[in-house]
Amino acid sequence: MPARVPAKLPEGKSVRMPKPPRSVTPSAPAAEVAAPAPANPAVQAAPVIVPAKPIDDDVPAARLPRDAKTIDRENLRKQGFVNPDAGASALREEFRIVKRQVLATAHADGSPLSRRVLICSPHTGEGKTFCAVNLALSMASERDIEVVLIDADFAKPSIASTFGIETGQGFMNALKDETIRPEELVVATDVAGLFLMPAGERTGSDAEYLASDRTAKVLDRLTRGAKNRILIFDSPPALAASPAAELAKHVGQALLVARADTTARAALEDAVDLLSACPDIRLILNDATFSPSGRKFGSYYGYGE
Repeated sequence: MPARVPAKLPEGKSVRMPKPPRSVTPSAPAAEVAAPAPANPAVQAAPVIVPAKPIDDDVPAARLPRDAKTIDRENLRKQGFVNPDAGASALREEFRIVKRQVLATAHADGSPLSRRVLICSPHTGEGKTFCAVNLALSMASERDIEVVLIDADFAKPSIASTFGIETGQGFMNALKDETIRPEELVVATDVAGLFLMPAGERTGSDAEYLASDRTAKVLDRLTRGAKNRILIFDSPPALAASPAAELAKHVGQALLVARADTTARAALEDAVDLLSACPDIRLILNDATFSPSGRKFGSYYGYGE
């Protein structure tokens, strides 16, 4: 039975996606829920075996590099991302709302798993990378948070080019080579608190590497003992490639991005099914042009957009 998608979605908040068999309370008020569409057998997720939930103990956290690389702020500006050096704006305030909900869940749960966040969409062009980058920049503005933005879209990596850093070894190399310490492939940036991990080597076996035991070891090393560290994954679209479903087994939160007036309800339901190994799936409505409340954060701060 597919999960049910709210008939109307509030702008500016993530909405928790209910998944059978246990009910999940929405994180924001939602309109009346329509009856679910018939399941599509072609995209039904197979039964999954979820790895054991990692625990925090007193082991020291893996230390991230401190040799900061300068990011391309002009490129970020041209592509419409949050300006890490600018003041308040409507976009910054919207992602603060999303950030607060993600951090609240992470703090309430307290496990390393809850500090791993998957950003996904049903199809390409719906804004997953836009949301992943902006959420990471927003997280980095916290005084006591380290955020590692990981490019897990191995077929079409974009994080390195977005920030204007050189593409080298990255996430896939850490998965393939057990002698590599994953923290050594993380790139520090000149934005305090922001770290990047490129996609790394391209292979034809992305899902198989993610399905291996090595994935849990890599992610445990990056999060275990680091209670102030958040991992954000920019993954491939759920309905276009299988790595997203594999990654869902290793994260405690997933944000599913839908583009307003574009993403179909059935596609959202199918994507939720494929990501069902994640215990907490929420919806982000991207590119909405109308807010029923008339809310406009930027104008309150004097930076109306």
